[in-house]
Amino acid sequence: MTAAPARPPASSVNALGISAKQLAQLEDRLRGRKPKSAGSIPANGRSVSSPDVLLGIDPSLRGTGFGVLTRVGGELNSQAHGTIKCPPAWPGSRCLARISEVLREVVRKHSPTVCVVEGLFYAQNMRTALIMGQARGAALSVVAEAGIEIYELAPRRVKQAIVGYGAASKHAVARMIQRQLNLAEQPEPDAADALAVALAYTQSQGRLSVTQLKQI
Repeated sequence: MTAAPARPPASSVNALGISAKQLAQLEDRLRGRKPKSAGSIPANGRSVSSPDVLLGIDPSLRGTGFGVLTRVGGELNSQAHGTIKCPPAWPGSRCLARISEVLREVVRKHSPTVCVVEGLFYAQNMRTALIMGQARGAALSVVAEAGIEIYELAPRRVKQAIVGYGAASKHAVARMIQRQLNLAEQPEPDAADALAVALAYTQSQGRLSVTQLKQI
């Protein structure tokens, strides 16, 4: 059996104008080995992981949507999705407790490795913005306490990625989600939005700018 050629000393490597790491990669290619691929690097310079289980959340006080996607051999499947509904008669504090309770169970059952939440939209009504922020905080606190990475995508970016139009209706998003994930039935609007934000994250990895992808 022919012995592998000895690696040249560091001084020779430097003379070639390449680093020791580049030399090792060259040797691997010559031996027919595939180099190890790094994680996707978005334009903001941070490495974005390729999760096996991804949780999408569309926060709302009366109807928080959630969706869980799993990656199997490069194929994405919907593992679970739904809407955390809170009746109008419930006080806000009870809704926040319910959001936390359900999402904590979702996290416990599916063990997501990354969470993506739909970003806040511009609200002219200050009270509406405050209520949305409370629901968002309840959801994010559950995910954060589990030590899961959390990213944010703007609503228009999500619609653009899924439907191709940043002002698409909820019905259009739900219909496209059903088609792309091969769901037997069209998901409810809030659940569809949660699946959409998760799916948009997977489709946009490696091509996101600072304004498109934000870790929170």
